[in-house]
Amino acid sequence: MQLSEIISKKPLPYQIIKGLFQLMKPRVMSLVIFTCVVGLLIAPTQINLVSSIISLLAVALGAGAAGTLNMWYESDLDALMERTCLRPIPSGIITKKQALIFGLITSIISIIALFIFSNFIAALILTSTILFYVLIYTIWLKRKTPQNIVIGGAAGALPPVIGWAIATGGISLEPIILFLIIFFWTPSHFWSLSLYRSDDYEKAKIPMLPVISGVRVTKINIFIYSIIYALTVASPYIFGFYGLSYFIVSTILSLYYIYLCYNLLKEENTHQELKISKKIFKFSILHLFAIFIIILMDGIMT
Repeated sequence: MQLSEIISKKPLPYQIIKGLFQLMKPRVMSLVIFTCVVGLLIAPTQINLVSSIISLLAVALGAGAAGTLNMWYESDLDALMERTCLRPIPSGIITKKQALIFGLITSIISIIALFIFSNFIAALILTSTILFYVLIYTIWLKRKTPQNIVIGGAAGALPPVIGWAIATGGISLEPIILFLIIFFWTPSHFWSLSLYRSDDYEKAKIPMLPVISGVRVTKINIFIYSIIYALTVASPYIFGFYGLSYFIVSTILSLYYIYLCYNLLKEENTHQELKISKKIFKFSILHLFAIFIIILMDGIMT
């Protein structure tokens, strides 16, 4: 079915509900909730189960609200890209006005709910996360600089800090390290995606690194950030937060990640470059989930 045929049909109620859910970027929400849960569970103090569940739902709603506002603002770009042209707004299931209203309402509800069922600090960090992702990353950086992913990654790195704040009402070094792990994971993860989706980004005039600086520079940056990321992953052991088992397993995973990025760096065949970049993108997701699972297990057992 052609995009024009989809747009010409009036969406049914269930399609609108599904479209609103898709606006919230459920796959991104799953990563947000997972890392937030880890931050919550490894914190030295715990809150009751009901407050924990409602607080996590509020964070999920806030993440979804940020995703919705991102899609609202970028709907013109989404319509140009093969990867995103069937999203709810370009496909005509949800209007831009509906998306804006939905995003604003869910943002407000999520912040208020987190404040009521958790504390001011957690609600403040969630507010900052939403504002940073929408105003700084989406509206300001995304269309202006190839460093958009590097700087904008701060928003996606805050959920474990929110989880820690939900439990403790404050922030300490441990959740900051978790923040840095996600922050330094983001560039190599997204630049590997941008390598095999560079035509899409070029068509939409988004200044991703491969479009502005070329494939070679992008591969060098992916490799450099893979090393920085690996060192950051090792830092919880260095600071004494987690034990030797964490260090051994995380190091093995990180060395393999660096190996993949090095293979991409030295590869000169275009077809193989795209193949390796896809592999890096997929493995980076597994790597981050694995690191946080190990952190959670180590944190619970110690």
